[in-house]
Amino acid sequence: MRMAKIVYFHGFASSGASGTVLLLRKHFRQHRVLAPDIPLDPAEALPFLKDFCAREEPDLIIGSSMGGMYAQQMRGFLRICVNPAFYMSKLYNTVRIGVFEYTNKREDGQKKGHITKEIIAHLKEMEEHQFEGITPDEQELCIGLFGRDDDRVHGYDDFMKYYTHAQWFDGGHRLNDKIVSTVVEPIITDWLG
Repeated sequence: MRMAKIVYFHGFASSGASGTVLLLRKHFRQHRVLAPDIPLDPAEALPFLKDFCAREEPDLIIGSSMGGMYAQQMRGFLRICVNPAFYMSKLYNTVRIGVFEYTNKREDGQKKGHITKEIIAHLKEMEEHQFEGITPDEQELCIGLFGRDDDRVHGYDDFMKYYTHAQWFDGGHRLNDKIVSTVVEPIITDWLG
């Protein structure tokens, strides 16, 4: 298998230094795995991620949860969206106005994030437009992976309104060693050769 560049988009309150990133780097040692810290405000995050991908030109993007929602929007790239959280603004137990602690160290040293009314409004606006521009060719570049025991988000029906490639796996919301080795790795091997 040739060496490829894989970009991982993390979930809410996490970072590019999450345990999932370490897991992906362990499983895909022969590839280069990049994982940027995603800004909280989608008005900043979406342009940042599009610019990051245009600059890095990854062979594949993997996103989980919030990162899966952002990965879905990276038109023109091969993408795997794991339990994508397409409607973050509706996850009231997770995304609510106020201060929260990041679960992982962030590159800029920040330990706490702050959700504002403006960020919630920006999320709602982005959510309204996130599925625009999906052509039949674009549908071939994206696969959704959905855990049967995901207790946080349920994006399968929304995904299937716009895409044709999806599969269920035995597991919950987060990626773990078993899911990466039995579900994600075969897809990457098939796609990247």
